[in-house]
Amino acid sequence: MHNQDSDFEDGLDQRGAQARYIALALLAGSLAGIFGSLFHLTIKQLITWPTHLANHTSGVTLVLLSALIAMAVTVLSVFIVRRFAPEAGGSGVQEIEGAMENLRPVRWQRVLPVKFIAGIAALSSGLVLGREGPTIHIGASFSAAIAQFFRVSDTERRGLLGAGAAAGLACAFNAPLAAILFIIEETHNQFPYTFRTYVGVIVAALASTVATEIIGGTAPDLSMVVAEPSLTLIPAFILLGIVLGVIGVSLNASLMHMTAFSAKLHRRVPYLYPAIVGLAVGACFILLPQAVTGGETLIMQLSMHRPALLLLLVLAVMRYFTMVASYSTGTPGGIFAPMLALAICIGLSFGSVLEMVFPTVGISALAFGMAAMGGLFAASVRAPVVGVALTLELTGSYTMTLPLIATCVTANLVAQWIGGQPIYEQLLKRTLEQAGIDPARTAERPYSGLG
Repeated sequence: MHNQDSDFEDGLDQRGAQARYIALALLAGSLAGIFGSLFHLTIKQLITWPTHLANHTSGVTLVLLSALIAMAVTVLSVFIVRRFAPEAGGSGVQEIEGAMENLRPVRWQRVLPVKFIAGIAALSSGLVLGREGPTIHIGASFSAAIAQFFRVSDTERRGLLGAGAAAGLACAFNAPLAAILFIIEETHNQFPYTFRTYVGVIVAALASTVATEIIGGTAPDLSMVVAEPSLTLIPAFILLGIVLGVIGVSLNASLMHMTAFSAKLHRRVPYLYPAIVGLAVGACFILLPQAVTGGETLIMQLSMHRPALLLLLVLAVMRYFTMVASYSTGTPGGIFAPMLALAICIGLSFGSVLEMVFPTVGISALAFGMAAMGGLFAASVRAPVVGVALTLELTGSYTMTLPLIATCVTANLVAQWIGGQPIYEQLLKRTLEQAGIDPARTAERPYSGLG
C-alpha cells in the first residue's frame, strides 16, 4: 500500500511539473505573439515613409532624400546593435541554437529592447530583411527571462528557448505548424526532446498565433490559388529543385562572404558599409521599390500580375544582391521573407521559360513560383519539411503538396551533394569563432541560470 501511495504521489508530482512547464511555455508564446505583433504593426506604419516623402518632393531631390534617410536609419540601427547588444544583429536563430547547446548566453535584458528598436528601424528603412528573424530572437529571449525568473532545469530552459523561437516564427507568418516543424527539423541537434518540451513547443506556437490574430492579424496574406499540376510535370519540378539547390548554396556562400567582408571593412572604416548599403536601398525604394523591403507585398503582386520574363530576371538578380548586402550590414533582420521573394522571381522565370518552350502542355508559371519558395528555403536552411509546410501554410494551396515535396527534397539533396552547409550552421560556427568558443570544450558545461 505504501508503494502504491508513493507511486501515486510521484505521478502527481510529475503531472504538476508538466503543468507548470506548459504554463511557462504558454506564457512565453503569448508574450512572443503580443510583442511580435506590436513589432510588425509598427513596421507596417513606418515603412510607408517614402509615400509621405513623395507628397512633398519629387525627381532627383526625392531620390536623394530617400537615400539619405535610409542611410541614416541603417547606420543608426547598426550603431545601436554594436554599442548595446552585438548578438542582436542578424536573424538571431544561430544565437538561439548556440544557447540551446550551452555555448551562448541569452542576455535577454539587452537583446529584447535592442532587437525590437533596431529591428523596427532596419526593416522600416527598406532593407531587404525578414520580420521572422527578430521575432524568433524576441520570443526566445522572453523564454530565457521566464526560465531565469522561475529557475527551471537546464533541460526545461533549453526546451523553453525552442518554444519561444517557434512562437516567434508562428507570429511572423501565422504558420504554427511550420514553426513547430522548424524546431524539430532545424534544431534537431540542439533541442532536448522529451514529451514535456515537445508539447511546450506546440503550446507556445498555438498561443503566439492566437495572440497575433487577436491583436490584428499582422502576418502577411500570401494566399494563392493554382490548379493541381499534372504528375507528368514532376520531372520539371525536380529540374527546378536542381537549379534551386545550386542557387541556395551560392546564396549561403554570398551571405557568409559579405558578412565577413562587412566586418573586416568596419574595422578599417566604421559604418562605411552600412552607409553605402543604406544609400543604395533608399534610392531603390523610389526608383525600383520591388527590389527592396522584405518582399511579402512583392510576392502577392507577382502572383496576381506576372511581369515579363526580362523584368522577372532583373528582379531576381537585384533581390539576390540587395538581400545579401542588407543582411551583411549587421542590423537585426531575418532571411526567410527575402528568400521567399527571391524564390518566386526565380520560379516564375523558370515557369515562363517552360511555357514558351512547351506552349500546349498547360504549364502554370505560378505553380513553379510557389514550388521555388519552398525549394530555395530547403536548399539554404536545409530543412525540406519546413520548406513544404511553410509554403503550404502561407499560400493555402494544398494542391501543390506533391510538386513542393519533389522540389524541396531535390533542392536539399543537390545542396548537400555539391558541398553546401546549412546557413544557420555556418552562422553559428562563425559566431563561436569570433567569440573564441570551442564547442568541444564548452558544450557540456553546466547551465548557471544566468542570462
